[in-house]
Amino acid sequence: MIRKVKETASIPLAQEWRCQDLKQSRTDLKSQAILGMTIQQWLARVQSLLYCNENGFWGTFLESQRSCVCHGSTTLCQRPIPCIIGGNNSCAMCSLANISLCGSCNKGYKLYRGRCEPQNVDSERSEQFISFETDLDFQDLELKYLLQKMDSRLYVHTTFISNEIRLDTFFDPRWRKRMSLTLKSNKNRMDFIHMVIGMSMRICQMRNSSLDPMFFVYVNPFSGSHSEGWNMPFGEFGYPRWEKIRLQNSQCYNWTLLLGNRWKTFFETVHIYLRSRTRLPTLLRNETGQGPVDLSDPSKRQFYIKISDVQVFGYSLRFNADLLRSAVQQVNQSYTQGGQFYSSSSVMLLLLDIRDRINRLAPPVAPGKPQLDLFSCMLKHRLKLTNSEIIRVNHALDLYNTEILKQSDQMTAKLC
Repeated sequence: MIRKVKETASIPLAQEWRCQDLKQSRTDLKSQAILGMTIQQWLARVQSLLYCNENGFWGTFLESQRSCVCHGSTTLCQRPIPCIIGGNNSCAMCSLANISLCGSCNKGYKLYRGRCEPQNVDSERSEQFISFETDLDFQDLELKYLLQKMDSRLYVHTTFISNEIRLDTFFDPRWRKRMSLTLKSNKNRMDFIHMVIGMSMRICQMRNSSLDPMFFVYVNPFSGSHSEGWNMPFGEFGYPRWEKIRLQNSQCYNWTLLLGNRWKTFFETVHIYLRSRTRLPTLLRNETGQGPVDLSDPSKRQFYIKISDVQVFGYSLRFNADLLRSAVQQVNQSYTQGGQFYSSSSVMLLLLDIRDRINRLAPPVAPGKPQLDLFSCMLKHRLKLTNSEIIRVNHALDLYNTEILKQSDQMTAKLC
């Protein structure tokens, strides 16, 4: 009887030994497989763990494309992938605000919206015409801090214009309201052009208000009519959104828009249109939404708001209109006479560099669509050139760029 018990007890013991042998053999196989991996396979595996496991999804990192192929037919697994640090057009340092973009570039290259591109040899000379480089070219984190502190160095003194809104006065937003902030540089500050890097508004609402203001902002880069402006695409193509912060012990909110270095641009006038997302009672036929409001009526006052402050942040660039007009006239005259328009290569290179640096500050557009032509707007409104003169200058620059420099032209869309 004892012998039978021992024999039956030896069966699971043998099975346990076999299981341990199987586990050991599997571990040995895994170890051999891991040891047999190449450096590239190791790197791909580590990069997949680092960059392709976001939002509970997994994927495989592709070094050649610097992107993740997510498993399960999703694109949500990819984390921000750091920029490439190296020589030439690689980054000298990644951006502190967004690790996937460049923060600074190597010598001979300039930073443009998160990437490094070759710097034209005439860039320093073009500073005599427009002072693109200033002491106020802060990093985005510095700009955000200065805007929060309302630093006076970033104030741009504009004129507030509106026939529909009075600052620090309650109004009924059920009809579209319009206000403008303008500089009138063509009359008052002809030696400067201006950059906008942010905006702020202080909006106060009545207690228990359900209103959610919504803004449409149009920018005129160098003056001109309203049709010669462009609409800020909030939240699209990487463009920032308004940030809303409630003030302590108050029914007021600070609305802040930080464009930063990536989306800073030229401006002469900013048009702001105010609407509301909340479904409001329909106005009667004889109501206009204008005039004084009745704060004593509880049924209406919850819809009223007031704007106590509107401010544009940015800085001014010194602009030598006479010197630039002289250079443009040289190109225009040579082109009109039918001679060798590229005989003065220094002037052509200079204007190409200025055109490129101005158009780089155009707003974002949908993939496949051309950028807006801000350079032509400057020629029209700040140098007072006619449409035919603008066409000739741009055509001469395009010919020089393609036939002499053998570079492809970047298509642009007409704005002015």
